[in-house]
Amino acid sequence: MSDDSTPGQGLPPERGLPPERRLPPERALPPERQETADAQGEDGGPRLTGRQRLAKAVWPPRVTRAQLIVALLLFVLGLGLAIQVRSTSENSALRGARREDLVRILDELDDRTKRLEDEKRQLEGQRTQLETSSDQAEEARKQTRQKAAQLGVLAGTVAAEGPGIRMTIKDRAGAADSDALLDAVQELRAAGAEAMEVNGVRVVASTHFTDSGGGVSVDGHRIEQPYRFEVIGKPADLEPALNIPGGVVQTLKNKQATVDVTRSGKITVDALRQAKRPDYARSSSQ
Repeated sequence: MSDDSTPGQGLPPERGLPPERRLPPERALPPERQETADAQGEDGGPRLTGRQRLAKAVWPPRVTRAQLIVALLLFVLGLGLAIQVRSTSENSALRGARREDLVRILDELDDRTKRLEDEKRQLEGQRTQLETSSDQAEEARKQTRQKAAQLGVLAGTVAAEGPGIRMTIKDRAGAADSDALLDAVQELRAAGAEAMEVNGVRVVASTHFTDSGGGVSVDGHRIEQPYRFEVIGKPADLEPALNIPGGVVQTLKNKQATVDVTRSGKITVDALRQAKRPDYARSSSQ
């Protein structure tokens, strides 16, 4: 019989393979068992797909010490960034403010800084007088009387006079309500007002404004238009504080109100208030 068949045809599977891939006769499997072996993995279990092998390699996670250190460093870095972003966002209110508001805030800060510096120099001068006076007890009593007079002006229990401004507000559209008058008082205080009265009512630290039937009540006293402010302080600071862009005067004028501010070398604030004894607060030195 002539052997003219194609190599690998009609022969057992092993004879069609290269010599290095042929199984030894004793390890060759029958055809039915060969199919089962092809469907199983090396460990005897079912053969896994590529996605299953990837999932098996990822989970459960195998965490090393180096990975834990890197995770901790990333957590600390993220926490620091979050704190920085939060602290930056707290100042975002000024970023969105109008130019007029920023100018007003800067002016108020400058005025407040100047007043604090003046008060510091005054207190240092008083200390020097006490230290250099031949009769320190008498000097202390003198300064105490002066301080009591100053506190009486601030508390509204004594009359006061000095340079300042007069402001008159006339409004037919109802724009000059209690909130507008309170804003005016706050801006005057921030500008260094030392004594103030509105339509004969002394304005002190505890003064409150409320709307009352077409008018405004100041500490329970109803006042009507025009609203007249008598304010003692440095005119060069008080008037610009009211007229800055976005301030009280511009806001009221935008609402069709009429505001007139004039400087004066002598303003008298003689509306008085009775000193109220606190119900609970007591001096800590007693």
